[in-house]
Amino acid sequence: MVWLVAGLGNPGERYAGTRHNIGASVVDALAAAEGERFRKARFLPVETAEIRIGTHRVLLAKSLRYMNDSGPAFAGLAAKFEVPSANFIAVHDELDVPFGTLRVKQGGGNNGHNGLKSLQGAVRSPDFFRVRCGIGRPPGSQDPADFVLDRFTKREQPEVALLVADAADGVTSLVVEGLVKTQDRFNGTTPTP
Repeated sequence: MVWLVAGLGNPGERYAGTRHNIGASVVDALAAAEGERFRKARFLPVETAEIRIGTHRVLLAKSLRYMNDSGPAFAGLAAKFEVPSANFIAVHDELDVPFGTLRVKQGGGNNGHNGLKSLQGAVRSPDFFRVRCGIGRPPGSQDPADFVLDRFTKREQPEVALLVADAADGVTSLVVEGLVKTQDRFNGTTPTP
């Protein structure tokens, strides 16, 4: 059975390294660790790379559409490879999780996250797994919509690198060990060096 890992983010260099693109950074890290590169999928606005995690075939994906309209690309890929929601993982930024913290869960609402809203509408189910990468709330009165499109500061970079590595480990754990063991290992913890 194939697994699909959707790294949520916006396409293009303009958005690379922004808080909203941390999901895409995680799938980039998973592909790089296996020496794989992303390629444009045929007939779908999505880039994919294929890796193996244990004995499992895993498709990593990044949409070529903007976050708010990324769901149909991932849903099309899931349909093409007959990936059930039990084998679908979305990796994304989360404002309501403290910066540098990872939370893993299955199902739930979209919490105002337009990428998740698009994904839930396209796959017609909220029951996929989520690897939620905590970016924290914006400082002061900064608009959250502006905050998520900002790049991480130089001071935040070391912690971001640890968060991306932990999220990649979280994906691997979900595929190999399942939800309960992954939640026991990662939920409520800060990144470990």
